[in-house]
Amino acid sequence: AVVLDAAGLDDAAMQAVAREFNLSETVFVLPATNPVHSARLRIFTPAAELPFAGHPTVGTAVLLAHQRLGGGTSEDGETDAVLVLEETVGAIRCGVKIKNGVGHAVFDAPLLPTVIGEPADSDVIAAALGLMPAEIGFENHRASAFTAGMPFTFVPVRDLAVIGRVAPVTSGWDAAFGLGQEPNVYVYTRECVGAGRSFHARMFAPNLGLSEDPATGAAVAAFAGVISRFDGITAGSHRFVVEQGFEIGRPSLIGLEVDVAEGRIAATRIGGDAVIVAEGTLSVD
Repeated sequence: AVVLDAAGLDDAAMQAVAREFNLSETVFVLPATNPVHSARLRIFTPAAELPFAGHPTVGTAVLLAHQRLGGGTSEDGETDAVLVLEETVGAIRCGVKIKNGVGHAVFDAPLLPTVIGEPADSDVIAAALGLMPAEIGFENHRASAFTAGMPFTFVPVRDLAVIGRVAPVTSGWDAAFGLGQEPNVYVYTRECVGAGRSFHARMFAPNLGLSEDPATGAAVAAFAGVISRFDGITAGSHRFVVEQGFEIGRPSLIGLEVDVAEGRIAATRIGGDAVIVAEGTLSVD
């Protein structure tokens, strides 16, 4: 959900509205701090504020582009806009194309992926996910932890059958992902449902009030670090497609572009589509 004209809402009101919507994230649009930027965003889950999130960035960029363009189209039926959105992690540059009502946004990830420590042992992680230790990992991939604005523990599992059986165990969550670890967990495998895709994933963040998120752009931005560490991508530009949300009936495709130079990641970009499905007026007493 995107709440426009949110300047009159305080922190408690924003959290209450996000809790009432009960969606993965609710975005509040405020005047930009820098007058040359498009807007300032604050992003809330039902339980907490986030410094950065991918799909709220995509959705808000598409909505603001719709507003800016006023429904006009070019001769080929497409419209283009460039916006700069201020989030807690910094200013994010977004390119938007709108065609036949569908918006596609690509944004430069605000931070490059950074390692943030070592996860718990595989047997502890497996117990927290309702799996067997032998089902954790594939090829040379093992559990790792990265951030690109939001921290995640990344857990590779053997195949689609295993990832479909992931069932978080609350009693084991803190031992595996608390106590200095990262409680936002991104489980992934190389086997995919559709052709032409790179990874299949699921994301769990009970501390943020999210039993399971259908699409997590912030995780995919950090996931570039996982791909670089374990797959050793070469110099140049690379594109990956991550499928997510299939197990909860909300399939999503997330585009990830990674530029590599001199043996390290130089830039990452996240992309996705969004459409406006409903709009209304929110009255706040």
